[in-house]
Amino acid sequence: MTDVRLPRRVLRTFSGRLAVRRILCLLPLVLVLWVAARHRSVLVEGFAHLGTAEWPWLLAAVTATCLTWVAAAVTRQGALVERLPRRRLLATQFAAGAANHLLPTGLGATAVNLRFMTVCGVPPARSSAALALYMLAGFVARIGLLLVMLVALPDALQIGPLVPDGAAGPLLLGAGVVACAAVTVLLLVRRLRTVVLSFLRTALGEARSVHTRPIRALALWGGALSFPMLQAAGLAAVGRALGLPVPPLHMVLVYLAATAAVAVIPTPGGIGSVEAALIVALVAAGGPVAVATAVVLAYRIITVWLPLLPGALTLGALVRLKVI
Repeated sequence: MTDVRLPRRVLRTFSGRLAVRRILCLLPLVLVLWVAARHRSVLVEGFAHLGTAEWPWLLAAVTATCLTWVAAAVTRQGALVERLPRRRLLATQFAAGAANHLLPTGLGATAVNLRFMTVCGVPPARSSAALALYMLAGFVARIGLLLVMLVALPDALQIGPLVPDGAAGPLLLGAGVVACAAVTVLLLVRRLRTVVLSFLRTALGEARSVHTRPIRALALWGGALSFPMLQAAGLAAVGRALGLPVPPLHMVLVYLAATAAVAVIPTPGGIGSVEAALIVALVAAGGPVAVATAVVLAYRIITVWLPLLPGALTLGALVRLKVI
């Protein structure tokens, strides 16, 4: 029997890919340790508050947090015509949550889900279109729920403390300048305009295909509505666990308003900005500062810090198994 020897260049390439994959497996864990070290004082204080809370309500908050990954998986499937493997899709959403807390503005979850759909055989253009549809559905659902809550509970939240005096004008002016600059660049750069128009055609085609299938449309919009409501329910459960004197529906409104306000702040997972916005909003809704701070810290421990390590380990395992 003749031995088959691979060329050295092939062996070097293969070993190099193995080394890169091993580094990618360990990178999430290293990032988790780094982020935890930076926020160790918050972790210590948050765990201290959890020790004094009513455990049945904390279990309800944990359950709501776990269901958010199911809602994300349902929405991801609803945004795509092709059927994705359910278990791997759910595991990917759990891992994407950890990646999202390690990178700013949703880049982690976007990269994980793009890679997952590519491995599942979905063309890159259609994967990007599905992600765009997912984000659009999430945005519309969150803002729609916020507007409904504001109309239903007009006196639940005092908006004044959330927006500094004189800040509305500069914010609107800045948004207008950015929009005008984007349109100008799009009109002047032909290659960019071609790419954008091609993507829009693909995205619109994907959206039409999804909405011709009632099951996919129900999954898309049902999941998009369920996701923020489950997150808000988790906050309300933690509030009850720590005795915050704010009605649960008011806390739902607080969560929707605060997360909408910090959506444009590019911090990893909103760490820092979300806590500040939630505390201010809970105080504006009538909660004492000390209790509101305790509720927010305990809530973020449950939704961010407890799942972060297992999520990072899941991410490394999915990379090792070539699921992503």
